[in-house]
Order: sequence, then C-alpha cells, then structure tokens
Amino acid sequence: MSSPADPSASSADRASAGIDPRGPRFGAAITAALLLITVVLAVAGADAAAFWLLVAITALFAWGAFAGIRRHPYGLIFARLVRPRLAPPAELEDPRPPTFAQGIGFAVGLAGVLLSLLGLEYAVPIAAAIAFFAAFLNAAFDFCLGCQIYLLLARARIVPGV
Repeated sequence: MSSPADPSASSADRASAGIDPRGPRFGAAITAALLLITVVLAVAGADAAAFWLLVAITALFAWGAFAGIRRHPYGLIFARLVRPRLAPPAELEDPRPPTFAQGIGFAVGLAGVLLSLLGLEYAVPIAAAIAFFAAFLNAAFDFCLGCQIYLLLARARIVPGV
C-alpha cells in the first residue's frame, strides 16, 4: 500500500491516510494555553516553573514531530474523546504539514530551553511567545503558520509536495 509521502499514491490512498483537520486545531488550542501560561509565569518571575513548562511543551512538540501528528497525545485525545462526538469532517488533511509544524515548534522551544541554559535571561518567554503566536493563529483562526511554511518549501521542491 502506498504511503501519503509516496508520489505514486492515488488520491484515495492519500485521503484514507488523512487526518481530521480539526485535530491539529484542538491541539493548538491546548498548546496555546500552555504557552501563554509559560509567558505569564516567566514575566511574573516564576522562572523555574516557566522553564520546566517550556521543557514539557518542547517534549510534546518533539513527540508530534518525530512520532507523527497521529501519535501526539493531543491527537489521541481528539481521536478518542472529541471526534466521535462531531460530524465527520468535510475532507481529510495530509498529516505532513501539521507534523512539520510540530517540528518548527520543537525547534523554537528547544532554542528557548538551550538559550536559557546558556544564561540568556529572556529566552524562555521569547521562545514561548513566538510559539504561542503560531499556536494561537491555528487555534483561533485555523491558520497554521508551520503548515504554510511546509507548503512554501513543497513548492520549492525542498520537501515532498502535498
């Protein structure tokens, strides 16, 4: 059977391998809330709590980036608890752009964690704020910034096309 990354895969194969586009948006809402808490903690002077929360969020981004969006804890929660209560989606989405977006979140979070460990005082709130902005765009406006970057890279033939 062809995988979604296989250019010879039929559109039926790609659709059967697709994800409900509401799932990543659900995960983005949770992530945005956690990132906002991280920023507030950092600004309020709770640096250790903000740091460890960013470490946890970065680990979740890594999970989504490396295990795939379907295996991310928020994706599993959505699939098991939320989606059964919703009408079927109008169409399914290729999982590669949201998985790529998780990779960008991982890179931003990791940069904040590492720079904080190197002593940069504002690394955690800046990284959390950048990631919050992207997660909020997805949660509130259904605009996935990482997915758009993926599509630009696909058009440039740097990553596999959708």
